[in-house]
Amino acid sequence: MRLVVLAILAPSLLLAPLAARAQQTGKVYHIGHVASVDFDQPEQVELRHWPAFVQALRDLGWIEGKNFVFERRRVPSRTSLRQTAEEFVRMKVDIIIVSGGARAAAIQQVTRTIPIVTLAAGDLVASGIVPSLNHPGGNITGMQSYAPEIMGKRLQMLRELNPALSRVAVLRRFLWHAGILAVYQRATADAAQSLGLKLRYVHFDDAGELPAVFAEMRKERDAAILIWDDPAISELAPQLLDLALKNRLPTIADAGRWATLGALIGYGPKPQDLYRQAATHVDRILKGAKPGDLPIGQPTTFELICNLKTARTLGVTIPKSILVLADQVIE
Repeated sequence: MRLVVLAILAPSLLLAPLAARAQQTGKVYHIGHVASVDFDQPEQVELRHWPAFVQALRDLGWIEGKNFVFERRRVPSRTSLRQTAEEFVRMKVDIIIVSGGARAAAIQQVTRTIPIVTLAAGDLVASGIVPSLNHPGGNITGMQSYAPEIMGKRLQMLRELNPALSRVAVLRRFLWHAGILAVYQRATADAAQSLGLKLRYVHFDDAGELPAVFAEMRKERDAAILIWDDPAISELAPQLLDLALKNRLPTIADAGRWATLGALIGYGPKPQDLYRQAATHVDRILKGAKPGDLPIGQPTTFELICNLKTARTLGVTIPKSILVLADQVIE
């Protein structure tokens, strides 16, 4: 009987060290990273969230330089995005990670086989990028940062800042996908109607247009600005917020980091948590899961950041009802 047991166990005993050795000397995966900021400039606010993603990968057993490497490319324009996607295809990377649903969709135009994981994105279903959150199909999965339930809360905060507020400019960069624009407008308009606010939707393409954009706001008597965040408009945050201060217009954005850059209030999903959850998608794909079978993650935690320095410059007072809820108050 002992001989039979040994005969059964012998192959597994022999294979165990081989498997361990194979894991140690196994494949080094290549993750293509489409970056919207320069990673050589650590002061970039967006880079504060990146360590959460790397640490989450580490906690799952993925060590940069040991069993995977990043192939990072900074992509400043749509033209360079396509070129980068084509380069990743030639390199045969195992996964591509990116922030923004529009960027993910643009990459998908180049490859429908390499898995694409979004670190954060708008409404991926309304934009037509995926058919379903639970079963996205295709090669795109990851996290979306769109949270319609807090659209109205931002407008409510602007009303608390100024009870007499009647007109708000809603600012975005570039012409958005018709589907996702409709969803954002519907959620914002419903809240505005209940508060008795009149909205004016404003978009621009280049930084050179911003002075004219703000001149139009003065002409239209817009008294506050709601900024719809995405990687494209984030690139111009310093210029945009400087003009808002000069024109004495309070700003609220749908991402907390905007307040650290000079906006009056930033309120949105916690990016660190989105990045951590995106890492689990990467982990499962590298272990063999198909991206189309992995549900799109949605935000569950949010952060509110208020900038008192900006408030003093504008001559406004942020009510205690808002400050007591803040995760961070910048003095």
